[in-house]
Amino acid sequence: MQPHRFRPLLSAALLALVMAATRYQHFGDALHLPDASLAVFFLAGLLTSSALVFPALLLEAGLIDALAIGVGGVSDYCVTPAYGFLVPAYGVLWLAGRWLAARHATRRRVALPALYAVLLVAVSAAFLISNTGFYAYSGRVPGLTLADYATAVAGFFPPYALGAFGYVTVAILLHAIATRAGRAPEPDRG
Repeated sequence: MQPHRFRPLLSAALLALVMAATRYQHFGDALHLPDASLAVFFLAGLLTSSALVFPALLLEAGLIDALAIGVGGVSDYCVTPAYGFLVPAYGVLWLAGRWLAARHATRRRVALPALYAVLLVAVSAAFLISNTGFYAYSGRVPGLTLADYATAVAGFFPPYALGAFGYVTVAILLHAIATRAGRAPEPDRG
């Protein structure tokens, strides 16, 4: 068997580890990295082709949240009927990664401007889906108009997006380093 056949499996396993290491504290603090889930779902779509990766990551996210709340004492404020809106929010990210992978399947790499543009659209859509779902179905914002709610949560978008962009950028850099390390050195022609 050729080693490249294991790359999607290795990618999925590494992404699952990153989510496990970062999701417990969603916003991060001095001791914890911010949640990498947005980037994980996007990169899983981009780097893996198995449709089983998406539900496996959803299951992992739910289990981590249950442990964080049940064992770790993390607030359950966001666990409402709106919690289900994370499925389509993460689905948008995963599908955006799949779409980008399909568009660039014949090339060795994806152009960075295209990757970042697709990521921005996907992260924006995920933010809208999850926040609109929370507004409509959480029961946590009674009497607040949609416009007032949108104004209140707009400030959360920059860290939401920057976290995803940061993790994707780190993944790109690590991929470039691993790719260069895996190449045979050029013969010295001097």
